[in-house]
Amino acid sequence: MVTGISATAAAVGLVFAAGPPALAAGKWCNNAVCIETYDTGTYLGRVEVSVINTNQPHRISARVWTTDGWGANTKVEDVDAFRTYRDQAYPQRHFAPGTRLCAEGFRGGESVGLPCVTITD
Repeated sequence: MVTGISATAAAVGLVFAAGPPALAAGKWCNNAVCIETYDTGTYLGRVEVSVINTNQPHRISARVWTTDGWGANTKVEDVDAFRTYRDQAYPQRHFAPGTRLCAEGFRGGESVGLPCVTITD
């Protein structure tokens, strides 16, 4: 199974760190970026992305996607020092069990985190 996941990730040119399954609503973080889901099982209605800012103002944005081809960019926002950026993406659909949900946050054009979670039923 691990070989199949690695082969799939390599086939799409992406490498993902192992992440927990999304059996229910929850929050998953990597470095300065978190994704939060509010639905259970394979349906995702809304996904919230947050990016923690540093002690300087920055332009912040994020990209949310799944390994089955769905994706969305969040708004670009100029954020004051020490303020957390938040935005939502709305997949509003069911995903096949085993699909990976990921979000990458950008602060000043630089990637600052890439949390991923596996959607399960």
